[in-house]
Amino acid sequence: MKRLFLLLITGFLLQSCARVGSPVGGAKDTLAPKFLGSNIDTTRINVPRDIKELRLDFDEYVTLKDVSKNLNISPPINNIIRIIPANIANKFVLIQWTDTLQANTTYNFNFGNSIADNNETNVLRYFNFAFSTGEKLDDLYISGEIKDALSIKKAGENKFVVGLYRAKDTIDYKKKPYYMTKVDEDGYYELNYLSPGSYKIIAFEDENENSVYDPGKEKVGFQKDPVVVEKSVSGLNLKLYPSRKPVKYLEMKEAPGGVMMTFEGKPDDVKLQPLNEKIKDYKVTRAPKSDTLRIWFDAVKSDVGQTATENLKFGYNAGIGKKDSLYNASLFYKYNVKNAMDLNSDNGGGLLPPKEDFKLSSNYYLDKINTDKWIFRAAGDSLNTLPFTAKISETNPYQILMKADFVPGKKYQLTVPKETVSSFYAKNYQSKRFDFEADKVENYGSLTFKLQNAPVSSYWIQLVDSSDKVLYQKYTKGSDVKFDILKPGEYIVRLLADNNENKYWDEADFRNDIFAEDAYTYYKVIIVRPLWDSNEEWDLKDTRVLDTSKLSAPKTNTDTPPKNLNEADLKSNDALLSPTR
Repeated sequence: MKRLFLLLITGFLLQSCARVGSPVGGAKDTLAPKFLGSNIDTTRINVPRDIKELRLDFDEYVTLKDVSKNLNISPPINNIIRIIPANIANKFVLIQWTDTLQANTTYNFNFGNSIADNNETNVLRYFNFAFSTGEKLDDLYISGEIKDALSIKKAGENKFVVGLYRAKDTIDYKKKPYYMTKVDEDGYYELNYLSPGSYKIIAFEDENENSVYDPGKEKVGFQKDPVVVEKSVSGLNLKLYPSRKPVKYLEMKEAPGGVMMTFEGKPDDVKLQPLNEKIKDYKVTRAPKSDTLRIWFDAVKSDVGQTATENLKFGYNAGIGKKDSLYNASLFYKYNVKNAMDLNSDNGGGLLPPKEDFKLSSNYYLDKINTDKWIFRAAGDSLNTLPFTAKISETNPYQILMKADFVPGKKYQLTVPKETVSSFYAKNYQSKRFDFEADKVENYGSLTFKLQNAPVSSYWIQLVDSSDKVLYQKYTKGSDVKFDILKPGEYIVRLLADNNENKYWDEADFRNDIFAEDAYTYYKVIIVRPLWDSNEEWDLKDTRVLDTSKLSAPKTNTDTPPKNLNEADLKSNDALLSPTR
């Protein structure tokens, strides 16, 4: 009995000792920490330039959450050596540095939402502390909203930041902006404690959270003209667009039919020639605005990489350095017999949508086809053949389009004998039969858009899913657009204007003050139903934002409808048009 009593007492004491924090019962603490004072006097002016720390006192124990991501100091103080609290809560926040501060300058420490109490994690939202090494505290501000022009992400936390560089002849954009702040989850920002002057404003999605804009990797928005801050500015709104990557050579590697050369960014023009004596007969293909070249040659006939790996060298110029100079690129090449020319069907699931061509795709650039020996029949009919026509697509040189009088609900067989489809130095090495069924129109719906304030130029109108995958698109002009045959489902509608009519949607180039071409997202999710004609009116000046909170997740199946290939697909690189990638 004594032993049982002793165990009960011990258990009670252990349980009591384990309870750390707020006592059970009573009203829950919902108040954020209260700022009490700092090591800098209350006027916060004439602060000595040789001060090396800032201490902020609070009325309760606080923690710092993701302070490296949330804390912005404007202008930047680079040599931060210590930030407290780190792992243990304190009643103060301490920041120490080794830099000597600038004269007559207002410094703003913007903590964002990083300061919270230790017990209930109540956040002290958007806490700022400013002081000046001069005789006055600058109090000008710029505020506005930041939106992603193309994003279909749900509202919530983002990585958007807004910064100001001092406007001058040469601006080092590889350094942090002179002033910077984070954008809140609603898209609102404030740049506070600004001194009068002329600034270059930039907003970007700081994906790697280094507080520096990375061209081609992060979305960007900006104004070409400097912002002159003589008084506070409200309503300075910016939209973020995909940014253009600087051109840089990446690699060369073996690919079906030859060699593939890839760049980071999209060169305007590329000159290339083999530097090996064996490769005398070759072809180079590249889609406009592509980041990839394909070099085609007959490896067997040229005896390249047949018995051993060979070091192949090429000279190229992609406009990176001197225009008349050739730069060397090389790879260790071994011929891969598995990369023979092949054909596959582009119609997923074996169902051919009404009013569409039957599509075949190749892993090789197509040069010629000979349809005389092709056999097209109704399934089960081994005696009679049906008329058809076929040609290489004008917009996708890796694709064959076959036309016939397809009867809805009927099954068909197409046989493509070997060596009837040709590339530059190869032919399809085996015969293949493709079985498919012409789908019924009642399984599809249609969608018509009436646009107000439509672009004067041509444009792409795209139907995408919640993962941003383009399912259908049209390259057109005018105020009326119709999609006749659509798979039932939910679609987000996006419009990309081809302002310069180059059949490519151009990204933003901040370094050269080039805006992205116009882009719009419809504020409603479109639901397509079978045998249903949907009619929508869209004013492109409508500023309402798409609400994706009720959008279903995209389904992963093999019956996803292919997008309508046209001039828009020329913006894809050469490799992406190949089914091997």
